[in-house]
Amino acid sequence: MPANLPPEARAKWLKVMDAKTPEEKIRALEEFISSVPKHKGTENLLLWARRRLSQLREEVEEKKRKRGGGGKGPRFFIEKEGAAQIVLLGVPNSGKSSILSKLTKAKPIIAEYPYSTREPIPGMLEYQDVKFQLVDTPGIPFDTGERVGWMGRTLGLARNADGIILVLDMTRDPLAQLRGAIKELEAHGILVRKPKAEVKIVRTSRGGINVVVLGRLVDASVDDVKKLLREYRIHHVIVKVVGEASIDDIEHSLIGNLTYKPTLILANKIDVPRARRLYELLKRNDIDKYVKTLPVSAITGEGLDKVGETLFNLLGIVRVYTKQPNAEVAENPLILRRGATVLDVAEHVHSRLAENFRYAKIWGKSAKYPGERVGADHVVEDGDIVEIYARG
Repeated sequence: MPANLPPEARAKWLKVMDAKTPEEKIRALEEFISSVPKHKGTENLLLWARRRLSQLREEVEEKKRKRGGGGKGPRFFIEKEGAAQIVLLGVPNSGKSSILSKLTKAKPIIAEYPYSTREPIPGMLEYQDVKFQLVDTPGIPFDTGERVGWMGRTLGLARNADGIILVLDMTRDPLAQLRGAIKELEAHGILVRKPKAEVKIVRTSRGGINVVVLGRLVDASVDDVKKLLREYRIHHVIVKVVGEASIDDIEHSLIGNLTYKPTLILANKIDVPRARRLYELLKRNDIDKYVKTLPVSAITGEGLDKVGETLFNLLGIVRVYTKQPNAEVAENPLILRRGATVLDVAEHVHSRLAENFRYAKIWGKSAKYPGERVGADHVVEDGDIVEIYARG
């Protein structure tokens, strides 16, 4: 148990998972927090729960302001579009807005004074047949530790995104910016270092408990995982494990207090004198072992042509093209993540197709031969063509 939660707290957490609206989530989180015992093992969990509660309250207040005609303040919710939403974070004047302008058709305010960006601004980056939604955000002084009013909402936006681009200003101390950013992100339950295991939990309406292990369970069996889920009164679910996972990793994913976000660091202003020397100092701290880094310049454009490809690889994107029997292949692909199965493909097309799934035929890298007949747990690869057959 990562937090030694009693049965009452587990039951309260179920209500949080089932809550649909922000108001329902607020009430459920309040009940959950009150039921969690206060000791060292629950400190991080309670810290995350309280911050999440604060974010939800801000969302509700923002909606009230809009309904009351007072919606002129900054808007911190951006609807997801494209293959993935990537939030740009960085200290004031790090060059986030200039980078967004170079990579997309967005027209953010670009100024030499700090905090010219007052609210999130989206733009679409195109790479081959994939579009990434980049979102510029107000600057956060990671290097000084100063608190700004929009920090919680901005990091909440990052937590909800699919990935992060951390823009470092190479004319200032990049290591201080990096360490400050990692500290604040972790305080909000966001990890930039990829964990040994990724656990995805999808609740379903039928089918029982299905555990798909694309790696191994290090201290538990599949039966132990099923037992844990039943203790949480979860009886219909798909659990997908990629990498090496412990039973604690499974429970952390259930509770959701820690989340990994693939992160790309853009070392901006690399064209400025001394910037390359600072970049080499940054690299000596073994940063590349857990976070991908690119030296770039928003002024000259250096390195920015590599951002799309880097995001594609970093996010582990898999493009799958569907087709109906005796029909042409769909022009636009489904965008999935590495490790996705044929059942995931069916879910993306329609939930009823997944519920009535019989088998599929596969063409592409994952097929032993063209048109191979496979089951629901068959793992697809980039460029695969999938033809699904369902009951009825």
